[in-house]
Amino acid sequence: MGNRIKPYFLLGILTVILIWIGGFFGKGGLINALIFASILNITSYFFSDKIVLAMYRAKELKEEENPYLHSIVSQLSQIAGIPKPKIFIINSNTPNAFATGRNPNNSVIALTTGIIELLDENELKGVIGHELTHIKNRDILVATIAAVIAGAITFLARMLQSIAFWGSMDRDDRKGGSIFELAAISLFAIMAPIAALIIQLAISRSREYLADEGGAKISGNPLFLANALRKLAYGVKQYPMTNANPSTSPLFIVNPFSGKTIFTLFSTHPPIEERIKRLEEMAFNG
Repeated sequence: MGNRIKPYFLLGILTVILIWIGGFFGKGGLINALIFASILNITSYFFSDKIVLAMYRAKELKEEENPYLHSIVSQLSQIAGIPKPKIFIINSNTPNAFATGRNPNNSVIALTTGIIELLDENELKGVIGHELTHIKNRDILVATIAAVIAGAITFLARMLQSIAFWGSMDRDDRKGGSIFELAAISLFAIMAPIAALIIQLAISRSREYLADEGGAKISGNPLFLANALRKLAYGVKQYPMTNANPSTSPLFIVNPFSGKTIFTLFSTHPPIEERIKRLEEMAFNG
């Protein structure tokens, strides 16, 4: 299935799970869960850029402070066909970058000091092209929709678990059929949020592949980004971002955590090796 279609197919599966689990509560329960999750996530959608930039103490980089970097972003933004985003700098040795903002007119590219020092001009173009593609494709909007649906699923699942638990307390232990039914409901209530998380991860990975493809086209050479990713993978191992918040890891171009941790078991990023392989195939095939 193509990477452009896959995220929307997965969003459809999330919707089916939501409707299925919402059926246990009737129409009212489903609507209440959607309202609750929507308020939470839409608020995050409008203010998440300011929150995450403050979290990493990012400072806006004015054009007079670094005309060279601003020139690269301006040039590539024109190629991408979107307004030039603001540039923020994070004071960290970890080489990494991310894009945020709810749409192309309200967007930011954040770069660490480590990535600026590590990469050459062409590699920086590959990374910036990747982030501009995220902005152009409105990936934050897609992620927010997925979060709204997944949040509603989790909310309903917790309610369902409570009902199953208190229902089992009220049932006669001799009613095996009823106990079996409650056990099945409990299992479903546990598995539904896990399924929603896995689907969210799959959506995130699909968007990363699309951003790699777009970044290769915007920068003019797939090998620019391939070489950058190779350096970034090594750089993160040398200087892992110890103060990174796990909830923000999907934003970064490479996972900010180094090694096998609880946060890398369900990685939002495709394997670096696979991303590099795809980019090299793009370069080879012209």
